[in-house]
Amino acid sequence: ADPVPTGSFDDLDLSPALRQGVADAGFVELRPIQAAALPAALGGRDVLGLARTGTGKTAAFALPILQRLEGRPAEAGRPRALVLAPTRELARQIEGDLVDLGRHLSVRMAAAYGGVKIDRQREALASGCDVLVACAGRLLDLVREGTCDLKEVEVLVLDEADRMLDMGFIHDVKKVLALLPQNKQSLLFSATFSDDVMNLAQQWTLDPAIVEIEPERAASANVTQQVYAVSGSDKYKLLYNLITQLNLER
Repeated sequence: ADPVPTGSFDDLDLSPALRQGVADAGFVELRPIQAAALPAALGGRDVLGLARTGTGKTAAFALPILQRLEGRPAEAGRPRALVLAPTRELARQIEGDLVDLGRHLSVRMAAAYGGVKIDRQREALASGCDVLVACAGRLLDLVREGTCDLKEVEVLVLDEADRMLDMGFIHDVKKVLALLPQNKQSLLFSATFSDDVMNLAQQWTLDPAIVEIEPERAASANVTQQVYAVSGSDKYKLLYNLITQLNLER
């Protein structure tokens, strides 16, 4: 089983509005990655975190972002925090978690990823987006057309960095990183500390707090993994049947 969570969210120096969002989301006890990473991240330090999917790492970077950005809205097209994710599914999940935790704040969230029309993403940026959760390819499209300017980014998060590298996104990621200001907080999370991930961290973090949570295991004990061999045309039917028959919530 996973380690017992250590500490409480009440132990953190969070604003009242953010503390209420945490309570509304049902968070009480800190997960190990949160207990290890949050003090450094809330204090403004760079963080290099080893944490797999299902460990609660999203809150480890979402709370410092929301705390930092509260009360100072971004200009149109100039997000103040950027979260890079390898897939649109993860980008949507992170955006949803940010919205939930920041429900009592005036911080505005948006997501940008491929596979969907770009118009709504343009509109979200034009209306003023404080936190942008993005996949690198679509983000570069928005930058090239002048819809998004990354010069005001104060916090950068690379989530599942090893997966981004495995999927061949390193060149796009480096192009994005080159557009960011040097004076920023960088938070990098990965399920493994491969040589490529460590090289990336050395280039884009400054004296990071290094946090390692159970590196020997590939997946959280809270996650059940199963594989189904099915043709592409039957994927949605299979997913529907699994959700309905097993009463899955996530």
